[in-house]
Amino acid sequence: MRVLAIMGSPRPGRATDRLVDRALEGFLAAAPHAEARKVILAEKNIGHCKNCLACRDNLEATPYAPCVQRDDMDPLLDELARADALILGTPVHMGQVTSLTLTFLERLCWTFAKPTGRVLTVSGCPVPRTARRRKAAIIVVSGIVPPLLRRFCDDATPLLRRTIKDSLNCATVGDMYAGAVERRGLDGYLPKAFALGRRLAS
Repeated sequence: MRVLAIMGSPRPGRATDRLVDRALEGFLAAAPHAEARKVILAEKNIGHCKNCLACRDNLEATPYAPCVQRDDMDPLLDELARADALILGTPVHMGQVTSLTLTFLERLCWTFAKPTGRVLTVSGCPVPRTARRRKAAIIVVSGIVPPLLRRFCDDATPLLRRTIKDSLNCATVGDMYAGAVERRGLDGYLPKAFALGRRLAS
């Protein structure tokens, strides 16, 4: 089994990074022989999507369509294709994923999806290019907003859920919101991240 963790905070070593690490530890505690890797997006050269639509219009490629850009997304696409499980971690910035995470999501959307789906009367919706099933856990962190007020500031979790489902055929088995970490710290959230990782491995 291969698990790939994507850490979308611009600040390695801080709250989001530590929670992703703890979730990975939980995963490996439950699946000690799994192959695990963590990618810190801030350390990668991943360019913004150019909206050239070359990947979207390539309906034949599997498991993913190549991107015209040559950068650090190239090996990451291959790693995503081989992954059985994902851990996605991001702070919320203005209620959404970070710009690092959004760039990553935009680059993976049509590489792993093709526009052959239909919702009601709308055609051209993304569907995964392969039938391979994956699973994921999502970690979202807010420095200020407490969990009680999550629904007012967390648009990140729904975006992550939808994107990985439509592109990677990936079901989210659980998510956690670590709120008000600037005031509360991480001690109360680290066990939850560990448990989330164990759940992902089960």
